[in-house]
Amino acid sequence: MTEPETPSPPAGMTGSPGPLMRIVKNQALAFLLVGGINTALGTGWFILWQLVIGERYGYHSAIVLGYLCNVLCAFAMYRYLVFRVRGHFLRDLSRFFVVNFGAFLANISLMTVAVSFFHFPPIPSQLVVTAVMAVVSFFGYRDFSFRRKTAS
Repeated sequence: MTEPETPSPPAGMTGSPGPLMRIVKNQALAFLLVGGINTALGTGWFILWQLVIGERYGYHSAIVLGYLCNVLCAFAMYRYLVFRVRGHFLRDLSRFFVVNFGAFLANISLMTVAVSFFHFPPIPSQLVVTAVMAVVSFFGYRDFSFRRKTAS
């Protein structure tokens, strides 16, 4: 009887699959699960900061602090649960931030076009934009943020 083959990490990454990958077995699905958890955490971070400093410094401060906290949580979850790479922590974090912030800017831009120029309703527009950004982010994180060179 042969052992089931363990899927190798994509894009030349090194390291064993993360704990979530041992349960889910599909990296894209694991990415979506972590993204859902991350979305809930982001909401929680915003609420926390709004309650702590919102009255004094305004909701924009709560958004920024919530975003910064959430980026760090998302990085940790994707790095250890989905992509499972070792080494290059600061490089991975800076690349993760580039992809994450790029998605944030693309989200705002696409929403502006959809709502202000094409007059689409905001909620359905955001749902479509979020779906597009999830796909783009998956490939950005996999192929840029957590990419490792393959050994030749």
